[in-house]
Amino acid sequence: MNLKTSGAEAIVRSCDGHILKQRIPKRYRIKEVDEQIRRDRTKSEAKMISEARRSGIPTPVIYDVTDYDIRMEYLEGAQLKHVLDVDLCKRIGELVGRLHTSGIVHGDLTTSNMILSQGKIYLIDFGLAYFDRNTEARGVDVHVLFQTFESTHEEHDALINAFIEGYEKTFDGAKEIVQRVKAIESRGRYRTERL
Repeated sequence: MNLKTSGAEAIVRSCDGHILKQRIPKRYRIKEVDEQIRRDRTKSEAKMISEARRSGIPTPVIYDVTDYDIRMEYLEGAQLKHVLDVDLCKRIGELVGRLHTSGIVHGDLTTSNMILSQGKIYLIDFGLAYFDRNTEARGVDVHVLFQTFESTHEEHDALINAFIEGYEKTFDGAKEIVQRVKAIESRGRYRTERL
């Protein structure tokens, strides 16, 4: 196990059989402001992972949280973007339905942020997650996922339909959210046509 990736906000690497996510300083910010932002985001992400887990969403177990670091369970498995099929999409729908029922919006719902480990789908990277029961917020969450399907998989219509089937199974407001996703898509198309 030897993993190291970096994103806009953090470096993620394997360390002593665990995953260590470290929020890195941003030189363009005032030092005190940067430190406060990194502390707040680290604390918030750890809280969202724990809340999701308490709501029955498979997430990595958190072992330790410091000012800028989260040490958590290493999940052996594949990112869903590499193994996605209709059955998995239905299961993703059920998972996101439970997440939204708990009031959590993931904020970066992509198949890169899902791991299939020992037959179970885990959600990872809650760096942009927040609490919101608003239809628009949930709609944007699902819209981002649908965009991922469309940009990376030829059979995206079947994947979307399977997701909706699972989503409706575990989330009472699913139909309203799916309608909102269509409205969000049409707004995006309108903006593109105007340009």
